[in-house]
Amino acid sequence: MFARYAYAPNELGYCGPLDAAALFELGVTGRTTADVTAIARRFSGAWPYAALLAELAGISDPLDERVMRAYWIGTDELDGVDREAFAIKLLEYIGARAGHYWSHLDHGLLAEVACTHAFHVFGVYPWSRLLAGDTTGQPLHVLDSCRIQWGQVERDEGTHVVVRSRRLSWDGTQLALAAERTERVRRAVDGQAFVTDPVPGEFLALHWNWACDRLSPQQQADLDRTTRWQLRVTNERLATGL
Repeated sequence: MFARYAYAPNELGYCGPLDAAALFELGVTGRTTADVTAIARRFSGAWPYAALLAELAGISDPLDERVMRAYWIGTDELDGVDREAFAIKLLEYIGARAGHYWSHLDHGLLAEVACTHAFHVFGVYPWSRLLAGDTTGQPLHVLDSCRIQWGQVERDEGTHVVVRSRRLSWDGTQLALAAERTERVRRAVDGQAFVTDPVPGEFLALHWNWACDRLSPQQQADLDRTTRWQLRVTNERLATGL
């Protein structure tokens, strides 16, 4: 589960060590000779969430599927985790390692903290703070690509799959989910894919233009819910100019 969602940004050189081949092998086959935990520990974004979630949930392995689904998608399997304790520990951990450029990582973010990748994208990374006055479109593009999206399959095209999805929009003051649109997303490399034989109507998880995983209707609803919550609290912060 870690490999499926971490592969695309790792392949692009954005996150973690240069181990895209091992992550791809694991995502396709479920097996690899690589030390996956050692690789995951070098993802400075995802690993602290996984480690803290596992610790507070009493789960021995941070790469346990329950932890990974809670982090990447926002499922409710670990809703019993103390959110305040998680938030304080997380901000202390990443704030101490982030340096002056990330000075926004303080207790002022507590209202936005969630145990999910969506918080890391919108709250921790600086891109939401670069939206105001931007004329390049780059901050919005990064936010949209880095978050976990969902798309409903229209048709399979082999190396790509055509889905109906909702991109982010920015009207100068607020982030929102735009109206549905059709887009082509990468699905396979040299005939190998994480999602095989996608079926029209089913939902897929998308990350950096890559089809990561199938989503059940409940998982898609969880991802929709947690994404909207994160957008709401991010907009509340942006309204204050922070």
